[in-house]
Amino acid sequence: MKTPTSGYQRPASLTDAAMHYCAGCGHSSVHKLLAEVLDELEIRERTVGVAPVGCAVFAYFYFKCDISEAAHGRAAAVATGIKRALPDRIVFSYQGDGDLAAIGLTETVHAANRGEPITVIFINNTVYGMTGGQMAPTTLAGQITATSPTGRNPATMGCPIRMCELLNTLEQPYYIERVALDGHGGMVATKKALLTAFQTQVSGKGYSFVEVLSPCPTHFRCSPQDSLKFVGQKMAAQFPVRIFRKEGVPVHA
Repeated sequence: MKTPTSGYQRPASLTDAAMHYCAGCGHSSVHKLLAEVLDELEIRERTVGVAPVGCAVFAYFYFKCDISEAAHGRAAAVATGIKRALPDRIVFSYQGDGDLAAIGLTETVHAANRGEPITVIFINNTVYGMTGGQMAPTTLAGQITATSPTGRNPATMGCPIRMCELLNTLEQPYYIERVALDGHGGMVATKKALLTAFQTQVSGKGYSFVEVLSPCPTHFRCSPQDSLKFVGQKMAAQFPVRIFRKEGVPVHA
């Protein structure tokens, strides 16, 4: 494992392509942190990512590792197939909340239930970002979106789904953690969680799941600065930031 470099610079695993994400979006930050982890663990040449439909569909433009596309919601299934066919590869899926927790909920739950030795990175920004800001399974109660213009009403629209808590009821997952991109401290915590998740797979352990509470200024309808406050205050209140499972053992709050 390489020693982390000091100073701000582009990770070797990140291309020099200009990213298409909106100003203040959390995807670009997670991309940088993920690339740093690939560099530090020296696993880029044997890593395969899976990116389905959503804001991160163009991940293959940004990472210098193999990236496979997947149909909407099917990233966990595709990642499972790649890992089983090529068990020496480090395989990860990179998914948004609409993709993973809605159309891909079945694939997500069953991959975790089987304990597939893959790494799942779940970007939760409480909306369908790419397709216009519609309500997602993680949209907060009262939150205004394109399809909940008066705010999400739990009585008719259900409550936000907490994916970490849901997966933690299963027996097979090895590592589950939720972090929040709400400032510098959140960036540090997110990188640490990603590093742990990939180290888990490098060590031949089981299923890892990292949920990242992420800002979406465009669909939050606020400035990038205020979107960080929304993540740290509103989202974190609904989705507690903590480790849920470590080394296959549930961690009590």
